[in-house]
Amino acid sequence: MNMDVKIQSIKFDADKKLIDFINAKLSKLERFYDAIIGAEVFLKLEKSQGLDNKNVEIKLIIPGNDLFVGRQAKTFEEGVDACIEVLKRQVTKHKEKQRAN
Repeated sequence: MNMDVKIQSIKFDADKKLIDFINAKLSKLERFYDAIIGAEVFLKLEKSQGLDNKNVEIKLIIPGNDLFVGRQAKTFEEGVDACIEVLKRQVTKHKEKQRAN
């Protein structure tokens, strides 16, 4: 099954390399939980003076309830990596909860 991924870059255009990177990372989540329906990824450039001005938010659409995580980082790739790490734990926890019921 291939999940439906929507990527929205706000106030800039994400290049193909970044989009491919995000799709590759998200597809790895299917190894942890195969019932993922889709994902919505929001990429924003913050107007802060700091280096951590790349904002990544990922909403993972799964049966029952959606998972949501957001991170700020120096690069979008770093932000996506951080979000994926959190989502791995969340989907694993969600799967265990479902097994227990």
